[in-house]
Amino acid sequence: MAMEKTSQQFEQWIAQCKALFMAKAQDYGTSWSILRLSSLTDQINIKALRIRSIQESGVNLVGDSVEGEFVGIINYCVIALMLWERAEKDRPIPASLEVLDTRYDEAVGLAMDTLDQKNHDYGEAWRKMRVSSITDLILMKILRLKQIEDNAGETKVSEGVDANYIDILNYAIFALVLMEGSNG
Repeated sequence: MAMEKTSQQFEQWIAQCKALFMAKAQDYGTSWSILRLSSLTDQINIKALRIRSIQESGVNLVGDSVEGEFVGIINYCVIALMLWERAEKDRPIPASLEVLDTRYDEAVGLAMDTLDQKNHDYGEAWRKMRVSSITDLILMKILRLKQIEDNAGETKVSEGVDANYIDILNYAIFALVLMEGSNG
């Protein structure tokens, strides 16, 4: 029952993220396709560091919400997964909004599959976490990504680049769900 609720919450947040992503795609197209994965890692890092700064200081001078930053992290992870597929599987970046829409769903599907598997094994332990701890886990995953990138994508025994982006995406969803629960 709890995992069914998680699936519904995941889908609700993803629908919001995707609506923003597709609206921006109408405005900008796939201009992000020129980025390297390391640039996306840095963008996610900036957003996570801003979230942590606001969490620690309680001060938000820019005005963009923490919720909006987590949404941005999710969408940057989707972009990263698309760019990773281009590099690893020689899969082109979508040329139309319809194909982009489908590819967004595919990337999110990978994250949902991972979430289902981990929730089964961990029993939704994330629901007992603080949002600040989730932010720290995102930052840790970013440091792992940077190390993998510095190692030319090679790992000896660790999960790869795609798995880290998937985990970051799921952590951001967890944070949004927990924040929503604390607000009402």
